Amino acid sequence: MNPDAEIDHGAPLTPYRQLAEILRAQIQRGDWQPGRMLPSEAQLVQKYGIARTTVRRGLGLLADESWVYAVPQRGWFVSDPLPPAPESGEGATLRQV
Repeated sequence: MNPDAEIDHGAPLTPYRQLAEILRAQIQRGDWQPGRMLPSEAQLVQKYGIARTTVRRGLGLLADESWVYAVPQRGWFVSDPLPPAPESGEGATLRQV
């Protein structure tokens, strides 16, 4: 997915999965280096216009895939080392409109 994409609420891919793909693409592009903190949940809510629970689900998905990890009372951080890039992610066949 395009790292500069916005959440498309009419797309077949759920908003939390879209967020996860966007953030993963931004990490792969080098927007945040391993060990660095991601924007806060509140900042992601505001930037993407989605609910905090949706942001948490997206971040949780990335944590399950070992791209990020949470530090209580601090925030979300990029994993070090990063996992290998998926060869084809879910929604890889979706076109950008």
